[in-house]
Amino acid sequence: MLRSLNSSVSGMKAFQNKLDVIGNNIANVNTVGFKKSRIMFQDVLSQTVRGSSTPSGNAGGTNPVQIGLGVKTATVDTIHTAGSPTTTNLSSDLYIDGNGFFAVQNDNGSKYLTRAGNFTLDANGDLVTPQGYKVLQADGKSGIKISSDYVSYSIDFNGNVTAVKADGTTDPKGTLGTVVVSNPGGLKKVGGSMYELTGNSDIKQNIDDLISDRQTNHAGQIVSGQLEMSNVDLSEEITDMIIAQRGFQANAKVITVSDSILEELVNLKR
Repeated sequence: MLRSLNSSVSGMKAFQNKLDVIGNNIANVNTVGFKKSRIMFQDVLSQTVRGSSTPSGNAGGTNPVQIGLGVKTATVDTIHTAGSPTTTNLSSDLYIDGNGFFAVQNDNGSKYLTRAGNFTLDANGDLVTPQGYKVLQADGKSGIKISSDYVSYSIDFNGNVTAVKADGTTDPKGTLGTVVVSNPGGLKKVGGSMYELTGNSDIKQNIDDLISDRQTNHAGQIVSGQLEMSNVDLSEEITDMIIAQRGFQANAKVITVSDSILEELVNLKR
């Protein structure tokens, strides 16, 4: 069977994966805190038709003759470049102007990282994510709680939360926790614009060992009243989509041509 058939099938599969990645990026163009992905290819292997030879005496050396046998997906990387901030003027909307992450915890005690700062206060006065996960303080053990006894609150650049009573007096309510990891690309997406640590994201495998205030870990200033939007560039994604589409079509064309050649071979004896 022609090598081109298998090579082109692998090419179609690879470009289909590329279109899947691009489609997901475009679908999340307006998702708060979303980080786009990119797919990288690599060749599978090559069949050596003739090996190389070493120069000797009056004879020169020759290069190896190899025929490639297809392509496969090497990696699907998450690109953690900063998204553009947008102003909302809501005190509970938070944007990290740096490379840090917020830490949140669900009702089972599992902790995650997120760049999506679209938080709200629930009925108990806890600062929570849209999924109801509590936003953690710098000590990593307790969330931010502002009861109904207070008329307003504010969050400064260092993540210090201050609640204001009706008579104008203020009470500190804690400091927002932030996390900085050595390799953000090693984080695992778990949905909801959240991530969990993996063995390649940081040497420390526990969020409790990484969380602190933003001044300690240099996570970046925390800006209240702003949100970080998706870092997806539509013009870039559409260009990549066109390239992927043409690559898929070209591989399909090679399969058609290979089929025609096989048909000619079958029909040689008539």
